[in-house]
Amino acid sequence: MNTKQTIAIIGATGNMGSGISKKLSNGNFRLLLFANQLSKLQTLEAEILEANPSADIEVTACPTEASWEADIIILAVAYPVQQQIAQKIKEVANQKIVISIANPLNDTYDGLVTAPDSSAAEELQKLLPNSKVIKAFNTVFAADFAQPVIADKQADAFIAGDDQGALQTVSELVVTAGFNPIIAGALKVSRTLESMSLLLIQLNIKNNYNWLAGWKILHQ
Repeated sequence: MNTKQTIAIIGATGNMGSGISKKLSNGNFRLLLFANQLSKLQTLEAEILEANPSADIEVTACPTEASWEADIIILAVAYPVQQQIAQKIKEVANQKIVISIANPLNDTYDGLVTAPDSSAAEELQKLLPNSKVIKAFNTVFAADFAQPVIADKQADAFIAGDDQGALQTVSELVVTAGFNPIIAGALKVSRTLESMSLLLIQLNIKNNYNWLAGWKILHQ
């Protein structure tokens, strides 16, 4: 029998965070959900329990406490917030898997704010040197969580990281979330994954694509 892992999801009420939370609530996990607005957290909790009364979930008012209890920490937040949260959880995230979903976009969505030789995930690793940082979920759309199988194809989710055990664990999370995990390489490959997302966002803005069209561009 597999031991139930505890997962802290920071930013649980955002479009991506709520999608991840709802999907992982169907797995053999205990979920600790954090967001700044308690009312939205409570709404999310109610939605999850209505769909899955046996879900093991708990809302929390402190990202540090949630991360301290967790085996895996998912930072489902924008890049600037990711950097802020990292400072708060540094002491409690030692040797834990920390997942970065952030794309470090600038305000005009025409570039990345990270240096060409870095990425949001690599910057997170610098802030959390004793954690196992993994890049995941940044190349999927929030709407994909509700419909991860499109045109009879399961949507892919790329993963990057330097720790093989952590990559395997996150691959299993990706499967639970409904996607086909593809390990793209070491953590530095996050630069490519984040650039891929930037391109998709630019194409969506330029051509008014919907999320399905964006998915097809990525997966065709």
